[in-house]
Amino acid sequence: MAEDLVQETCLRAWKSLDSLQDEKAAKSWLITILRRENARRFERKQFDLVDIDDYGNDAKVSDDPHHQQEWLQAQIMKLDVEYREPLFLQVVGGFSGEEIGNILDLNKNTVMTRLFRARNQLKEMLESEDAHRGQQNG
Repeated sequence: MAEDLVQETCLRAWKSLDSLQDEKAAKSWLITILRRENARRFERKQFDLVDIDDYGNDAKVSDDPHHQQEWLQAQIMKLDVEYREPLFLQVVGGFSGEEIGNILDLNKNTVMTRLFRARNQLKEMLESEDAHRGQQNG
């Protein structure tokens, strides 16, 4: 998923390279394209609908790493954008707190607080899922 996103970002950047007016702003310009492409990707995502009667009460959450990754990505997309963007930039982009602050025009301390809160929210979602899994298994 991340590789596809980077590839789409590079393609869009290449196609609109003429619109880059200041070479010094290339980094923030590219990040803006990345953020917009990520938003587009999420809007296009079609979620599988499941008939509740077909699903059953004894369904088990998969331990398959692929399904776990999909679940985690879905949880990240549930985060408010103010938490999701800094987390995305740090995890996928590899940016530091200071760099994220520059990209999003935020104070570094604000970025660090948002990253902390994003991780806490994900942790709570995971704990909730584990508790739900425990109830299903008896």
